[in-house]
Amino acid sequence: MSQTTLDDDDLFGEAAEEIRADVERHLDAATAELPEPSTIWEVESANTLGVLNALRSSLEVEAARDHLRDAKKWYTMGERADAFDDAADLADRIESVESIVRRVEETSETVGELTASIPDLKGSLEDAHEES
Repeated sequence: MSQTTLDDDDLFGEAAEEIRADVERHLDAATAELPEPSTIWEVESANTLGVLNALRSSLEVEAARDHLRDAKKWYTMGERADAFDDAADLADRIESVESIVRRVEETSETVGELTASIPDLKGSLEDAHEES
């Protein structure tokens, strides 16, 4: 009966490759979950509030954020274990995706504020014009 020996260095190298692949897989998934450019640029509606609501709906990035979190988690594990020969590309990609997610979330907040204030503004303008 033959017995396979498991060399620690081989196992560590294999684990490092799997960690890198996991980080890349989560970054690909995060990128895929980002809004398509057309969904934030081409919106049809009968009024401004409808456009803002459609835009706000298209700016949902919770799934992208979840995948980014997993990518960062596995990247951190790999870095702390000194498992990567060169991970600068992963760090750069994480930073890029994180920056986009942050910008989308900030834009969503701004659109949310506009969505909340437009009906009130419309009512105030209607009142002002009725009074004059």
